[in-house]
Amino acid sequence: MRIIRDYQFIADQDRGASVAIGNFDGVHTGHRSVIDIARREATRLGAPLGILTFEPHPREFFAPDAPPFRLMNAESKANRLAKLGIDKLYEVAFNAALAALSPRAFAQGVIADGLGLSHVVIGSDFRFGAKRAGTAEDMQRFGAEMGFGVTVADLLQAATRTVSSTRIRDALSEGRTRDAAEMLGHWHRIEGEVIRGHQRGRDLGYPTANMSIAGLHPPKFGVYATRADILTGPYRGAYDAVSSIGVRPMFGENQPNIETFIFDFKGDLYGAHLSIALIERLRGEEKFDSLDALIAQMDRDSARARAILAAT
Repeated sequence: MRIIRDYQFIADQDRGASVAIGNFDGVHTGHRSVIDIARREATRLGAPLGILTFEPHPREFFAPDAPPFRLMNAESKANRLAKLGIDKLYEVAFNAALAALSPRAFAQGVIADGLGLSHVVIGSDFRFGAKRAGTAEDMQRFGAEMGFGVTVADLLQAATRTVSSTRIRDALSEGRTRDAAEMLGHWHRIEGEVIRGHQRGRDLGYPTANMSIAGLHPPKFGVYATRADILTGPYRGAYDAVSSIGVRPMFGENQPNIETFIFDFKGDLYGAHLSIALIERLRGEEKFDSLDALIAQMDRDSARARAILAAT
């Protein structure tokens, strides 16, 4: 998959794609239904299959001090889209200049002239242009005028409820990982680089890979049975694991992160990129009376996680 970040100066080979447009936070089943329509149009037109999305997320741009809400960072989203067979990821910078474009200027300057797209697929609730003034009907009108096809996709329903990133966030906030996975169409994952921590886990017999969750919607704090995919470095592969998400009350920390103990693994993962799938929440965060009590609980957590993962 090729990632293109500039819509004004692109190679001829990157023009003409059939794309789905949106933020695609989570790349959930509703998003994938829209992507599948773009895929069919790409096949019909003999065009590359693309995604047009924005970084940072427009909500981050307009409300930078709002609580973290994203289900995926840019890296995680790109990895998931690559697995879906996307040829071109147009990751357009969302800035003041882009935000100020009128709906017509966006359609003309970004879609028609800039990227030269052959077809766009949008959700029925899609809004674009300054002050979100443009509607799906406007996009259809602009497409007919400017020479690109437009398909408006209905929202996907699952279990009688609309699939949305908001509902997935709600499920994760309540620790309902399997409900989130049903809407996502895959396990919810936290991806990023392994960073250096305080190395307390090593002293306890549970060395962990620490990753930041800054900027992401935090799942309900606690301990989870997880699967860890090591994406880079000499230890690439998939492993069973147990992870703790939260602020480590035993040690008086206050910056949320995710710490993952990978079963039956030995190796240095600092700087490697990991993808941690949340399978099932085991319990909440606790503060123990002693380190021995903490270690005993970690033993129980590990045994329970192994049993859950073996059956999943």
